[in-house]
Amino acid sequence: MGEAGPGVDADPADVTAIGRDPAALEAFYRRHVADVTRFVARRVSDPHTVDDLTTEVFLAAIDTAERYRTGRGSPRAWLLGIARNVVAAEWRRHAGELDKARRAGGRRHLDDDDIARLEEQIDAERAARALHARLAVLPQRLRGVVELVDLDGLTLAEAAAALGVRDGTARVRLHRARKRLKADSPEDRAAPARSAAELTSPSMKGASS
Repeated sequence: MGEAGPGVDADPADVTAIGRDPAALEAFYRRHVADVTRFVARRVSDPHTVDDLTTEVFLAAIDTAERYRTGRGSPRAWLLGIARNVVAAEWRRHAGELDKARRAGGRRHLDDDDIARLEEQIDAERAARALHARLAVLPQRLRGVVELVDLDGLTLAEAAAALGVRDGTARVRLHRARKRLKADSPEDRAAPARSAAELTSPSMKGASS
């Protein structure tokens, strides 16, 4: 699947129709494919895998579209929640050392332009992947909300909806995650030492609920 315009939320009716209406699916895809591609590229550094997982996200969305409810968050938040599950499943497959050659046999062919476009997107998200790797120090329940808010740009309410938790729960987890990351920051740990010195005289690929 190729890249399209910026992610703009679709009407809920469009979301529920994407499994049965090709026109609704095309519109939904064009609205959100760039967001999903960025989401995956923040976590995965291989262009073929980014393409595969982006496709899997939309296939999963089609399968569950009829169950979409506005109470689960905006279409974008709902879709990124699906993307998070798809990427996590890929990490589990990778960790289990499944036969990647078997999966590669069914891949869509990527021409040079496809690969160049995906590599450009992957390169643009290099800093985000570094931040994502740093989040690995957090427990799963804390990591999920800080990923979606600080890495993927969702609002707290959207992140809560994507994770299936209450806003208050997400708020507490985000606070705890940020506090723990600050405590684990090399700069923060080094700060007392620097102050004392001044007083006396420096493929997967990605990794992932």
